[in-house]
Amino acid sequence: MSIIENRKAFHDYFIEERFEAGLVLEGWEVKAIRAGRAQLKEAYVVILNGALTLIGAHISPLPTASTHISPDPVRTRNLLMHQAEISKLIGQVERAGYTLVPLDLHYTRGRIKLALGLAKGKKQHDKRETEKEREWERERQRLLRNKN
Repeated sequence: MSIIENRKAFHDYFIEERFEAGLVLEGWEVKAIRAGRAQLKEAYVVILNGALTLIGAHISPLPTASTHISPDPVRTRNLLMHQAEISKLIGQVERAGYTLVPLDLHYTRGRIKLALGLAKGKKQHDKRETEKEREWERERQRLLRNKN
């Protein structure tokens, strides 16, 4: 079950492969994500010292957050994956043009997970082509509905 999707990722990138990673979260972050107060639009994933790190994800704290902590909505968060998967990703990201993009936050067996995409950037003409295909598909569906 998806909590938050990053639609901008599908607009800006060709997603070639999907991975699932766990997140290292604090208690107030889990509560805020369950309330739907997270945003992945400006987020990206980098590899620092052989570990995956999520940067730029915005999780707005709930107003009822604890008084003894000071929540930081855009702190960097570590991602949890098996070392073999991380080394595979490092090898693919080192090649030209590939990047890791957060796709969505979802639940897996009660835990909050992040879906990552191994992506290649789209050029402007590719974005236009995708938009044309989407428009044509809508028009085709409309014509089929009107015909019946």
